[in-house]
Amino acid sequence: MKALLRFAFAICAVPALVLGLLILTRELRPMPGLFALAAVMLTSLALAWGWRARLALLAEALRDALAQGRAAPARAEAAPLPSAEDLADGIRRLARGLAEQGAQLERLRRADAAILENLPEPVLLLSAERTVLRANPAARDMLGPEAGGQGPDAAALLRHPVLAAAMDDALADGHSATVELHLPVPLPREVSARVVPLDPPLANGGRLLILLIDRSREAAIERTRADFVANASHELRTPLASLLGFIETLRGPAADDPEAQHRFLGIMAEQGERMRRLIDDLLNLSRIEMEEHQPPVGEAPLAMILRAEAEALAPLLKRREMRLELDLDDALVAKPANSDQVAQVIRNLLENAINHGRDGGLISVTLKPSSADDATVRAGGLLSVTDDGPGIARHHIPRLTERFYRVDGARSRHKGGTGLGLAITRHIVMRHRGRLAIESTEGLGTQVRVWLPIG
Repeated sequence: MKALLRFAFAICAVPALVLGLLILTRELRPMPGLFALAAVMLTSLALAWGWRARLALLAEALRDALAQGRAAPARAEAAPLPSAEDLADGIRRLARGLAEQGAQLERLRRADAAILENLPEPVLLLSAERTVLRANPAARDMLGPEAGGQGPDAAALLRHPVLAAAMDDALADGHSATVELHLPVPLPREVSARVVPLDPPLANGGRLLILLIDRSREAAIERTRADFVANASHELRTPLASLLGFIETLRGPAADDPEAQHRFLGIMAEQGERMRRLIDDLLNLSRIEMEEHQPPVGEAPLAMILRAEAEALAPLLKRREMRLELDLDDALVAKPANSDQVAQVIRNLLENAINHGRDGGLISVTLKPSSADDATVRAGGLLSVTDDGPGIARHHIPRLTERFYRVDGARSRHKGGTGLGLAITRHIVMRHRGRLAIESTEGLGTQVRVWLPIG
């Protein structure tokens, strides 16, 4: 056996040396080179094993020839050994073939990755244990950048009972399935999920492919249409009826009454302005709802925006003889954030405090960092707007962010409110992955807090 190994080593020594030189000079990649070296070793052992019997016959013939005094046969019956050059050439051809196969596999892998990365719809690749092995950019945008590591949003998706049952069925019977999901957190979403079992599994253990189609935009459009029919039409009907009534009066009894005409035209202008504000707020709310599931980009310097909005509302404060106190941290910058939408949130909160606070009262605005150990918010920026008005009854607070919900409808309309300000505020805060909290005590005032992530 030792002789056999020595013979095999003698056969592979030169090819192994050639392979080593090719690897060192980088004419051959290390991995294909190692495969080729292993192939040479196995081939040498096979050759040594095959030639062992022939060498034994040759040795016996030589012994017989010496014993009989005859000359040794000039040529053995065994086939001649291949030269080192032939072996090296064969090994080089084998290495080139292995390298070409490896390069082709790498090209296929890159092509598959490029297709997956550029698919417009979110795609998740899961193992049989429901671990996320891969998530394309669309999935990371939808579920957060940590989706590839099964972050909280991805985990909430995969724990959904309807999707979990579809994955179990797909693994059990090997057939694809499509299910409709409603995801309440972190944002309400309507998602269609197609579960595709992979048999055989991929090399990395991939067993399930999940294609997600976000239908939240379509659902928001349908809700907007239904709300417009149910609520907006009612809200528009009142000022429209007033306009038509005054027009009829101006055409008839007040046709020759300049004083009545002046008064009625003033009321008509107010009703027309009310309709304009209502339509603008409806369009704005619809646009925000359609963009709600797309994370914002950019940044918003909160203190600068607060001061600008406070200056713009100075005439309203002066009219009601109210004071505004600002305590702002200039270093806080919301990011990612849409500065125009953040400004709209601040404007809505300040206008509500002015409209519903008491005459000659005080409005306090603070902007400070929120600590991670706060019981209500995570680390970020916390904006607080507090008034000392009459306050709001506790049972009204959960419904304040509903569309057209008013604690005092007559007073709100008299102040020019459309009933959509806090609904718009809530949707903007949700789009920014923030948090909105309202606290109020009757007779003491109201405090609205908005938490936003800080880049």
